[in-house]
Amino acid sequence: MSRRPGRSPGRSRFSQEGDAPKHKRRPFKERGPDDRRRDATALPEVAVVQVIGTDPDGDALARPATWDMADGPPPQILMQPEPRGRPALAPGERVLARLRPIHGRPDLPPRYEGRTVKRLSDTPARVLGVFKPGRTENRLVPTNRRTKAEWVVPPGADGGAEPDEIVLAEPIATHHRYGLKPVRVIERLGNMGDARSVSLICIHTHDIPQEFPEAALAEAKKARGVRLGRRTDLRDTPLVTIDGEDARDFDDAVFAEPDGTGFRLIVAIADVAHYVKPGSALDHAARTRGNSVYFPDRVVPMLPEALSNGWCSLRPNEDRGCLFVEMHVDAQGRKTAHRFGRGLMRSAARLTYEEVQRAHDAGEDLGLPIPPLYAAFRALLAARQARGTLDLDLPERKVVLDANGRVLSVLPRPRLDSHRLIEEFMILANVAAAEELEQRRVPCMYRVHAPPSEEKLDTLRSVLGTLGIGLPPGDQVHPRDLDQVLRRVAGTPEAPLVNEVMLRSQSQAAYHPDNIGHFGLALSRYAHFTSPIRRYADLLVHRALISAHKLGRDGLPPEQAAGMEDTAEHITATERRAALAERDAVDRYLAAYMADKVGARFAARISGVTRFGLFVTIMESGASGLVPVSTLPDDFWFHDEREQSLSGRRTRLVFRLAQDVEVRLAEASPVTGGLVFHLLQGTTSHRGRDGGERASAPRMPGERPSGKRPRHR
Repeated sequence: MSRRPGRSPGRSRFSQEGDAPKHKRRPFKERGPDDRRRDATALPEVAVVQVIGTDPDGDALARPATWDMADGPPPQILMQPEPRGRPALAPGERVLARLRPIHGRPDLPPRYEGRTVKRLSDTPARVLGVFKPGRTENRLVPTNRRTKAEWVVPPGADGGAEPDEIVLAEPIATHHRYGLKPVRVIERLGNMGDARSVSLICIHTHDIPQEFPEAALAEAKKARGVRLGRRTDLRDTPLVTIDGEDARDFDDAVFAEPDGTGFRLIVAIADVAHYVKPGSALDHAARTRGNSVYFPDRVVPMLPEALSNGWCSLRPNEDRGCLFVEMHVDAQGRKTAHRFGRGLMRSAARLTYEEVQRAHDAGEDLGLPIPPLYAAFRALLAARQARGTLDLDLPERKVVLDANGRVLSVLPRPRLDSHRLIEEFMILANVAAAEELEQRRVPCMYRVHAPPSEEKLDTLRSVLGTLGIGLPPGDQVHPRDLDQVLRRVAGTPEAPLVNEVMLRSQSQAAYHPDNIGHFGLALSRYAHFTSPIRRYADLLVHRALISAHKLGRDGLPPEQAAGMEDTAEHITATERRAALAERDAVDRYLAAYMADKVGARFAARISGVTRFGLFVTIMESGASGLVPVSTLPDDFWFHDEREQSLSGRRTRLVFRLAQDVEVRLAEASPVTGGLVFHLLQGTTSHRGRDGGERASAPRMPGERPSGKRPRHR
């Protein structure tokens, strides 16, 4: 099973979301006296919490130290940064924290802001690291880049670990107050030089389940092909799958033909619900995982391989059960009708994005309905443009590995019309699913994407205002308004800045049984229907459609319908966990790729501005790293969060988001994925947006000084 490049070839498509920045902080949700989750979710003002990881901005995430999983997924706690001079909170650390509900929309699950009252222990429960034997003592080098100190492995506590082996260790209780803290190796995971070591680190760091329960594997092994029975026979319809060249599972197939002045479309999806019954061992395993997780070298699937690459994969010229939606669109791409059903299909061909695009460009049809597919796509694209969706230009990089797991190259992931064709067909099918369930009053797991918060819009207006670009007043901004800004700056030097700031202004998409619409796609209702092999949300939508149309006894049971909110909370969390793990893996692979380039110079762009330094992204490879504020010119640096800038009081230098700079690679650590850069003097990095040096603005209320004060010589 492998990732489909066409599903999310860039961070620019809100049909995949998940890479968007953090949502406006959510409120504590007041619940009625009869709500069984009231006591479970209402946390006290002060509680013991345990750090479980970090968010994309580097802030610590925590959860209650004691939590009964029968009450559902634990509330998420966003810990505020530690005071200057104190080490950051590390995963596994327990602290006494003062908790405050984060205010926002009352219809979404609660989150909390946490502030450290007392660090109960700076010792994590477990340490993941690389074993390094030495002459006098053995060391453990943590894989977490935020953990600076190494650990010592006493004699007899190495568990037989080999040099450069990735191990799990637990701290040993000791009365010694000085020196490195001791740990005992409890599990050996593999050698750091192995092809799969990077993804292995990420899997363990983010607690992603790897092994399926025996009962689930046994159920998958018993799976067999479906019979026609009362299903609609689609075997004579030339449905085709279009995927990436390295794809091993094919979960959706498409067909199109002219229909009067418009088109008749069919999207057929693997019938996962036939094999994964509600309440079964497979169902419990799939819900626990929530989704598949994709790394450059492997996939951690939501379902066992017997299903994900077998009976639920729409292999060419093999009969497969499916759920399908037949849709009719007019010449302008507007859907005029749709019909859902359960069918038996036989894929006519397994095609790749590249060969479909080549055939289309050469005017060939491959003996398949390629021309009508593209004609329907152009109509759907026209409808999308008329609807006014947000289309960010933030290309994704693809890490190419050799057989030994070493990075051969880092390439821009292409964005072909064949990718967009599949995306538009899938979006239309997802809309039809949401409309159908809403019309039939059946519970639906919506994919929701809230509009930008008023606070984020204010920040966006502030940045755009410096470029002479305005937005409509108030908080009633339409995606079309934002997309018009992107079109206005396309091809200009300001385009990277505007795209970055626009991305940061967006909320995170989520799953929820209550519909609030999808802002990025400019859709009033939207649900994921097209990938039940890799997303549990889609499986729930399939079951709901089966119940709505009485297509079998494996529909959505009442207990699952009643628990939709809990499930939505859980699978939203697993999706974000997967996104963090995937990003973490790419960072480590890129650090390995850059390890032999220490000292080299690179053209880069500022991709993040924080109080402790600048994050920069290399133009050539897409590798990102930190320029610590301590390495900037000697000055007193002010961090302006609204302007996304660091400004020097004395030097009057200003560093802004998306600014082009030249950097030198100072450090590269494949173990942690960390890269450290230094800005080169005399480059555009020390200049304002117009190319000239900028005088620093007076310090405004709320501005926080960052970095070092000027030395007094």
